[in-house]
Formats: sequence, C-alpha cells, structure tokens
Amino acid sequence: MQNCFAVLLALTLSAFVPLCAQTGNDDEYKAERAKAMQLYNANNHLEALPLLEELAKRQPEDRDVLLGLAACLIDHAATMEDQEAAAKERIRACGLLLKAQQLGNNSPLLQNLLQVTPEDGVVPYQADEAGKAMRAGEAAFARRDFDEAIRNYSKVLEVQPTNYSAPLFTGDSYFAAKKFDLAREWYDKAAKIDANRETAYRYEADMLTKNGDMESARKLAIEAVIAEPYNPITWRGLVEWARTNKLDLHRVHINVPAAPSGDDGQVNITVDPSKSPESMAAWLVYSGTRINWRKEEFAKHFPNEKMYRHSLVEETEALSTAASVLNKVADKKKKKSEVPKDPDLALLLKLTSAEMLEPYILLSAADEGISHDYDDYRQKNRAKLEQYMSDFIVPPTPKP
Repeated sequence: MQNCFAVLLALTLSAFVPLCAQTGNDDEYKAERAKAMQLYNANNHLEALPLLEELAKRQPEDRDVLLGLAACLIDHAATMEDQEAAAKERIRACGLLLKAQQLGNNSPLLQNLLQVTPEDGVVPYQADEAGKAMRAGEAAFARRDFDEAIRNYSKVLEVQPTNYSAPLFTGDSYFAAKKFDLAREWYDKAAKIDANRETAYRYEADMLTKNGDMESARKLAIEAVIAEPYNPITWRGLVEWARTNKLDLHRVHINVPAAPSGDDGQVNITVDPSKSPESMAAWLVYSGTRINWRKEEFAKHFPNEKMYRHSLVEETEALSTAASVLNKVADKKKKKSEVPKDPDLALLLKLTSAEMLEPYILLSAADEGISHDYDDYRQKNRAKLEQYMSDFIVPPTPKP
C-alpha cells in the first residue's frame, strides 16, 4: 500500500499553488511576506517555515500564509524522529488548512492536502527494511536532499520490486531536481506497476503542464481520471490542466426521471408533464425498464448479490430503450435526422449513436451502485473510456 505521507510530501510540490501577493499597508509585513513567498514558491519549505510561523502570528487571517504554513509543517513532520510529535504537527497543519478554507482559500492544493492528511496525524510505517528506507527517503525529500531520497527509494525497490511509492517518489525527486526526462521515466515505471492508481499519471501530467507539453499532459490527466474516476483529486488535476490552457471541461449530463419509488406492490413513476409527448414517452419507458430491473432482472443478472443495487447494465438498458423510443417516433414522423429540441434527448441520441452510453454512465452519471461495475468494465474497455473523456469531456489542446 502506498505510504500516505509520501503523498502529502509530493502534493506540496506537484499540486503547488503560489502564495498570492498581500494587499495591506504594513510595509514591513509585506516585505517579510515576500521573502517567505519566494522561499515557499521555490519549494524551500523548511526555510520558509519559521518566516511563515511569524507571519501567521502577526496576521492570523492571512489565508494564503496559513496554507503555506500548513504545507511547510507537513514537510517538517517528515524530518522528525519523534512520531508522536510529528503526528501533532500534522494535526496542527489540518487545523490551519481548515481555517484557511473558512477564510476563502479553496485552492486545489488545499483540497488535496485536506483529503489525504490523516485526521489523527498518524502515518504508519512498516517496521521492516523497506519501511525504514521509505521513511528515510521522505525525510531526505523534505530536506531537499534529492540524491539521498533517491538512494533510499532504491533500497525500497531492492526489497520490494513492486512497491508503487518508491518509483513514484523517485520520479518526484528528479522532478524537484529539474531532471525532467528521468522524472518521466520513473513516473512511467510506477504506472506500469499499477495502472489503476492515479498518482503517477497526475504527477507526470502536472510536470508536463509546467514544461509546456500540453498535449501529453492532457492525455496523462485523462489517464489519471480513468485510473480513479471517483477520486476528486483526479478531476481537480484535470480542471487545473484546463485552466492553465484557459479552457473549461464540458459538462455532460442527461436529466433523467427520479428513480421509481414505492414497494413491489405499488411503484410510483415521476415524469414531468410539461415535457413534449416524445420526451414523456421516452422517459416512461426508461422508468418502466428500471422497475422491471428492480423487480426481476437484477436477481437474474446478479444471483450472488442479495440486495438490489442500481447497476451499469440496468442504466444502459433503460437509456438504450428510451433512445429506441425516440428513434421510432422519428421514423413515424420521417424526421430521423432531426435533432430533438430537448437537450437531454439530443444528448441521449448523440451518446447512443457514438456508442458511448456505458462510458457516460460510469464517468458522468455513476451513483454508488453503478460504481461497483467500474473496475470490470475498465479492464476490457480502457481505450473506450479514454475516448469518451477525450471526445466529450476534455476540450482539445489549443494550438500554439
């Protein structure tokens, strides 16, 4: 399992967001803040730490200073031998992150750090040789001794050749040392160890974005989402790629009727009566299909599951049946090529025509039940999932 703290260290580098300029009348404060910013923005977190501590005391409502201080405390905790004290340092960092968020800082870095920082501040280390080497590597990385960090990560790989974190953070060490070709090589090694973990794709995408290779970064950011689509970190990474290129991701969403409610004896269907006759016909069939799944089909398709859940195959059949109704209506009207005025119906037909209903359901319309079907689908259809993201969600890379 990937060491959680190694993620924290790398997030302060890979999801880096510069501190904003301070607007205030205190010239001395601004000068000291500028110095702290320069160190922090250069990822010299241990040097920036005492300056940010003092700045936070003087202006405890400076949300960006609080974020910077939290990130520096996380790095500092890695260098501490006393693990109880290190845990307290991380707990304090969490408190600072929450306060910065309350004050209006909701940057991707802050969100990522809050997501992966353990609430109790405890980072478990294995007591074996690999665990000791990983901890030493993290401490060296925090001190910006990248050669020492790489040596220790190499020791981890000698003992555990399939350890995901070691090549990942070897790549991050080379990235921090500005040896980008080597960094990319090691990120790729991590991705080969486990193609269904997002971090290596995202870190490499971030590095390539910073270096101006936007098309390669786009592909890797998409791969990160495919690896872990229900992890918010992956989507934040993709959004950052889009923002860097002055783009917005496309929102792809079909407004379907609410799930049928009631017991097996009497089930209620809700359809908007203000909709067109073709819309009502399509969504009545959609809801009827879902009722049939809840009553009979789920047990047939999933005999080993005792409780009903909303599934990929159910939603695919329901939407496909609704699309078939629309096509039949169009045939009767001899208007097969006419795009429905209702945007939900138009999108339904577009996705059906492109044979992208299943990727849409899994990546843009999944609920808890459907998410259980993702891993099996990805195993056989990874390229199709990537194509859906590229064709429907992520705008093309702008031409230079």
